[in-house]
Amino acid sequence: MNYTLFLGCNIPARVPQYQDAAKAVCHKLGIDLTPINEFMCCGYPMRNIDEFVFLVSAARNLALAEQQQKDLMVLCKCCYGSLKMAQFHLKENQDILEKVNILLAKENLIYKGNIIIKHFLTVLHEDIGLKKLKAKVKTKYKKLKIAASVGCHALRPAKITQFDTPAVPTLFDDLVKLTGAKSIDWSKKSECCGAPLLGINDELSQHIMEKKLSNAKEAGADFISVACPYSFLQFDAFQSKIAKHRGDKETLGAVLYPQLLGLVMGIDSSTLGIQSHQINIASLESYLSDETKNE
Repeated sequence: MNYTLFLGCNIPARVPQYQDAAKAVCHKLGIDLTPINEFMCCGYPMRNIDEFVFLVSAARNLALAEQQQKDLMVLCKCCYGSLKMAQFHLKENQDILEKVNILLAKENLIYKGNIIIKHFLTVLHEDIGLKKLKAKVKTKYKKLKIAASVGCHALRPAKITQFDTPAVPTLFDDLVKLTGAKSIDWSKKSECCGAPLLGINDELSQHIMEKKLSNAKEAGADFISVACPYSFLQFDAFQSKIAKHRGDKETLGAVLYPQLLGLVMGIDSSTLGIQSHQINIASLESYLSDETKNE
């Protein structure tokens, strides 16, 4: 399998362990990833400010990806949602598509609309499949309870993102369960983490985050798992900042899904970036079973 890889802005700059862990998992699964240095912002910051600028930014990335003639794999759920949104609008409005392509032509680019956009989790769940993933698991977690935070930008609007059922999402749960961990039931699993408000209304952002974390703790979670850099930064860096300010030691560590999966596939914690989090999650390894998987 071969995909073009879209990292977005936040991952290389602020969450490099996400790309490192995802690449390590993909290597184990025989997935080849083609990066494109010319990729730029997905357009998300401009989406509600200037729609045309947003569409041009997204379309430029999609035009570059189309040149590779491969499906596009996205790690960030905000980027995924934005690129899918742009793809939908450009398909629905040919007049805007023509105007976008006039600008892209200055770089000898053209967006035709024939690229398939997939999130990293979808590639694992649908393209690789749960059966093949389970075959790559060497050990499993014992008595580990995970709160899988789905990520709202991938879920809604469902007609456009086509990621999972927004009312009752199960894709992330399936992926957590194959590691041996229990994906707990919690009411706020698909709600916003508060990250979009950070820097605009920090108090509200904190309130949303703490409500979600409190819900996960009350449901018995040992860790909260994410597959989006925005959610990770919210639950790791922002939670850590608030906890230090308060002198609070009752934090809930955030683990990126490829880290959760990577450990049971036998990838070492250093490669997965386990030690690089602001909230220590080294105890995750203590949940690994000593028994090798013999299915």
